[in-house]
Amino acid sequence: MKSTSEVAGPDHARLTPQMRSVIERMARAGRPPLHTLSPAEARLAYELGAGVLEVPRAELPRVEDLHIPARDGARLPARLYAPSMAAPLPLLLYLHGGGFTIGSVATHDVLCRELARLAGCMVLSLDYRLAPEHAFPTASNDAWDALAWLAGNAARLGADPARLAVGGDSAGGTLAAVNAIFARDVGLPLALQLLIYPGTTAHQDTLSHTKFAHGPILDRAAIGWFFDQYIPSRAEREDWRFAPLLAPDVDGVAPAWLGLAECDPLVDEGVEYGDKLRAAGVAVDLEIYRGVTHEFIKMGRAIAEARRAHQDAARALRTAFGLAEG
Repeated sequence: MKSTSEVAGPDHARLTPQMRSVIERMARAGRPPLHTLSPAEARLAYELGAGVLEVPRAELPRVEDLHIPARDGARLPARLYAPSMAAPLPLLLYLHGGGFTIGSVATHDVLCRELARLAGCMVLSLDYRLAPEHAFPTASNDAWDALAWLAGNAARLGADPARLAVGGDSAGGTLAAVNAIFARDVGLPLALQLLIYPGTTAHQDTLSHTKFAHGPILDRAAIGWFFDQYIPSRAEREDWRFAPLLAPDVDGVAPAWLGLAECDPLVDEGVEYGDKLRAAGVAVDLEIYRGVTHEFIKMGRAIAEARRAHQDAARALRTAFGLAEG
């Protein structure tokens, strides 16, 4: 979800030198902000730029494309990554970011490979259907259908059905948090919910949304455009499947690891969601990566904090799955 807006004044000074350099290079490139494009154009632009700042692509012994059935008969593309041919391995369902409008298995391929490599677990990355062609709650339904399917089919994939987790970044973090609540409701135990700068509020009215309204990387105009594609009715945005901070209760959901970016409109709602989980007695490990922005997790070639976040997320998964440190 890239735009080249910059933060003016003291908030811009918070950025690490590496983060500032990335933003300046993006500005010099002069590409139009995604929210000024059509959804199809934005998807293509995001995909073309997705790997530029990533760590080197990890080669894994097993990478397999498959399809997962959705409740309406659709077959959802997905990609399974395994760091070894051993079985059974724990499994993470990963849900990509992109404001419910852009992003794909392809744009998050490097990140999912890295999580599989570092955590020693399988990762199943889902191509849930995107807005505006598929508006709310299609993405949420697809994510849950995939997790429910995995719970019943993990063994035939070589995964351990007793060690499942769900995770995602940005909009994918929203979907992961919602999945954790659905799983609690049906008695499906999850080892972890891995939430990378998730969206959790209905109306983007926290202080950080004001502070970083003009970016960098993600700004108010982009957020408004993404959400207008997915869920144009402001009243509908108070549905907890879009805004999990409004869920009636989160008692008994899976333990959470939250990785947030300090200079991100979404940082306050991530903290608030961590507080909501803790208040319900849920174990929460929350890390705020200082001096970086939204989308930093996919900038490991340039941003040291991204590589540290990869390690931290993998450590959380290993601990939750009962695996030895890699």
